[in-house]
Amino acid sequence: MADDAIIRVRDVSVQFGSRRVLDGLHLDVGRGEILGFVGASGAGKSVLLRTIIGLVPRLGGTVEVLGTDMGTADAATRRGVERRWGVLFQHGALFSSLSVRQNIQFPLREYLNVSPRLLDEITLAKLAMVGLKPDVAGRFPSELSGGMIKRVALARALALEPEIVFLDEPTSGLDPIGAGDFDELVRTLQRTLGLTVFMVTHDLDSLHTACDRIAVLGDGKVIADGTMSDMLASQHPWLQAYFHGPRARALAS
Repeated sequence: MADDAIIRVRDVSVQFGSRRVLDGLHLDVGRGEILGFVGASGAGKSVLLRTIIGLVPRLGGTVEVLGTDMGTADAATRRGVERRWGVLFQHGALFSSLSVRQNIQFPLREYLNVSPRLLDEITLAKLAMVGLKPDVAGRFPSELSGGMIKRVALARALALEPEIVFLDEPTSGLDPIGAGDFDELVRTLQRTLGLTVFMVTHDLDSLHTACDRIAVLGDGKVIADGTMSDMLASQHPWLQAYFHGPRARALAS
């Protein structure tokens, strides 16, 4: 894994006040895989995602993305790497005062200098990519369902044709059918576009159906890392409770 890692996290620690959220954490994400990052509520899953993309400062350790040490790189180099990833934040995080078209075009306007016509063509292409019709472009977030908000947010994350996509609880708040459809969409896009996906989730169905590998956060560190079969075979008490508990999905024999 280390040789093919597109994201390398080494000995990363993050602290808020007196609380150490991440404590010497190590994690690799392989090129072209969907990694599901799971842990107890409040354990720091989203904190690690935000640390990797530079929104949360590290107390120590290193984060390397696409071969670049994000802590020592100059501003221009970091910006070049940031252009190669897309982020779907929790709850979509669309700009409520902007239309769907404007939301999707936001990163395009920030990084590229292209004509309005090309911006519109890219917008419609990204909407189609996530299964939405062209007429959605003129709507505002308040006019969208929860599932549509997530799809528009994914379209925005894909606007610059990234190599890596970070998804923070992408199926949270969706009904089971909507969540299943979204998982299938992510899987299809990953295969079609060759994406590497870092998915923070608590959704057992997402872990079963969408993820190639699972990493489990506990006590500020990765306490387990492997396939779903590895998780199911683990004797760790938290993993036993999570993967074999009453809400666990029954596996076909």
